Amino acid sequence: MLVCGVDLGSRTVKIAFSDGERLVEKYYFDTSEFYREYGQKKDAVLMIDFARMGLPRADITVATGYGRNTLGLAGAEIIPELKAHVLGAVYQTGLQDFTLLDLGGQDSKVIKVRKGRMIDFQTNDKCAASTGRYLENMAHVLSITLAELSRYSEEPVELNSTCAIFGESELIGKIIEGHSIARLAAGVNYTIFKRIRAMLQSLQSDTLVFTGGVAHNQALQRIIGRETKFTLVIPREPQLNGAIGCCVHAWQKNG
Repeated sequence: MLVCGVDLGSRTVKIAFSDGERLVEKYYFDTSEFYREYGQKKDAVLMIDFARMGLPRADITVATGYGRNTLGLAGAEIIPELKAHVLGAVYQTGLQDFTLLDLGGQDSKVIKVRKGRMIDFQTNDKCAASTGRYLENMAHVLSITLAELSRYSEEPVELNSTCAIFGESELIGKIIEGHSIARLAAGVNYTIFKRIRAMLQSLQSDTLVFTGGVAHNQALQRIIGRETKFTLVIPREPQLNGAIGCCVHAWQKNG
């Protein structure tokens, strides 16, 4: 049995295929391009031509993510994002008790997990200031790549704006003051940590599982490591975690 998990993210659509024992194939698509090239909305349902995309034909499809709030996916079971991410994190790490931090394109989630189940959570989905979109914008202001941005964590310049838009203006002001790219980039990365710190403190555990595209940011990994007492765990596929969780749901339900 081939199952397909789809995470309709705000910035990236992630698709995972599994045969029930392992991850068979994985795909990433820019969200706007995905909808424009392969999607068609009909009666509030998203019709996707997987064959035209050259993807395998799955026996079962389960979907989650940002896009599920506005439309369903034809032929797919829809599950909540938080459930998908918990299932994916438990499967990928083998852990049962931890705090899950998921930083995506436009929202951030912190989930407390005990015995493999969510017992509490907090989300920030009203502001992009602690997300991948914020990092993309700031890297653009600094004229560097996201990969370069993620190198810097030492001696961060202090940035105080809590708004992604005003944050750009503040960063430009720091550039004018003559601070180095290294310190400016470290300041941007440290700002992400400051915006999630309260959620992490209120739902803390011994172990923190870090997922989402932002989990690839090595500077933020180092900052979390030195600023908290968490044992930090990065799954093998942090950005694909929600799609993997959808696959896990399909296995559990259909055996």
